[in-house]
Amino acid sequence: MRGGKSKAAASSKDDTKVAGKRKAAGKVDKKAKRGRKAAKDANKPKRPASAFFVFMEEFRKTFQEKHPENKKVSVVSKACGDKWKSMSESEKAPYVAKAAKRKAEYEKIIASYDKKQSESSGGNASAEEEVEEEGSDKSKSEVEDEEDGNEEEEEDEE
Repeated sequence: MRGGKSKAAASSKDDTKVAGKRKAAGKVDKKAKRGRKAAKDANKPKRPASAFFVFMEEFRKTFQEKHPENKKVSVVSKACGDKWKSMSESEKAPYVAKAAKRKAEYEKIIASYDKKQSESSGGNASAEEEVEEEGSDKSKSEVEDEEDGNEEEEEDEE
């Protein structure tokens, strides 16, 4: 029995073949699940740039003016990253402020976008709440305080 294989060894190979087919079938199922993923909304606002990317916008312009012969994006990116790392917090502050401003604007835009989405899908908010939210920059507690104050004035008049 030189080089001969036992029946047990031969059957274990058959088992791995079957197991391999099972794994392949599992991969097909995963791909099918991926296909069911919800489509992204093209109208959804994009997230704002971070402070680094705000800096990078300006840095690219100045770098291209100084090095017009450079055509490699990697060189610009590397130089930008090195410059950002070497900057102090006070030097980064204007970019952080711009990024914060963009983020605040984004928050307003995304809130209105979400509101439109909920309205189009049949939102449960009452019409009075919508008018109150749109018509006032005051918080709900400030509005409630004013309403309480008006009721006290009416009682004093009587």
